[in-house]
Amino acid sequence: MFSTPRYLAAAGALILLAAGCAGPSQPGSSPVDPPAGTAAADYPVTIDNCGTPVTFEAAPQRVVTIKSTATEMLLSLGLGSRIVGSAFADGPLPDAYADARIPVLSDQLPGTEATLALEPDLVYGGWESNFSAEGAGDRASLEALDVRTYVSPAACKAEGYKPDPLTFDSIFNDITEMGRIFGVEARADLVVSQEADKLAGITPDGSGLSALWYSSGEKTPYVGAGTGAPQLLMETVGLRNVAAGIDDSWSPMSWEAVAAADPDVIVLVDAAWNTAEQKIDHLTANPATAQLRAVRESRYLTVPFAGGEAGVRSVDTALSLEDQLRQLDPLAP
Repeated sequence: MFSTPRYLAAAGALILLAAGCAGPSQPGSSPVDPPAGTAAADYPVTIDNCGTPVTFEAAPQRVVTIKSTATEMLLSLGLGSRIVGSAFADGPLPDAYADARIPVLSDQLPGTEATLALEPDLVYGGWESNFSAEGAGDRASLEALDVRTYVSPAACKAEGYKPDPLTFDSIFNDITEMGRIFGVEARADLVVSQEADKLAGITPDGSGLSALWYSSGEKTPYVGAGTGAPQLLMETVGLRNVAAGIDDSWSPMSWEAVAAADPDVIVLVDAAWNTAEQKIDHLTANPATAQLRAVRESRYLTVPFAGGEAGVRSVDTALSLEDQLRQLDPLAP
């Protein structure tokens, strides 16, 4: 892709462009993964991604992934060898990919020069905010340098593109779309089929339990709201989201509103920077929440941070929630 002199010139060009528009299975080749440098007969592939048209003349060969959802998507499609750098991971990989050797570009959001130094032909981000002058580069500027960009569709924010609400069909469509981009449609179809079979085996809890999805925050909690992955996961296992009326994927919610809802169950997002245990300590110490039934009776479910975002592990996250619900003691009268 880039020679070193061309990269240096490109990086300088990108900085100038950004200044004018700044704003906020096992890895490796699979049996259906086209050999490097080849293109299937149905290329070019043009995708409308969060309102940005992206055309792929051939399957990407050098990919920078930002956020766990992007990395795990490629691993599930047998495309781990295409990842030249990963960044901003939300936690460890699932056990199925524990042996994957994925080069780490950065533990945080990478800068533009560091991203371009890997000579990617695609930067695949989990959030739209990953693409900015302060981050990996804004999408238009990267495209001008012949670097394609792609955002996980579940994270789109524009009207007509954001989840309304998120469904498993839309997650499965995302897997299929990534299969088209890389020319591994058969592998994508297999992944969708396997996930759909697992999803069909989930039996929602029928007791009408209410739940709060507590993602982060102490002074003001940041919770799973009514249109994104938390809502979908809770609904799938039969939980009634106390924040379902908020038209967003995640949202701030006052402790007073949480106390008024008095959820039967609290789903705790477990992250290295804000663990489930830290959240429990805060809920127990906070006068506004200490007397909540779920807190008094330790009625908690946990999900890893990466499991709370839409992607190829969403069904497994729902299965885990189903299993944890079964293990909870019945509500006392």
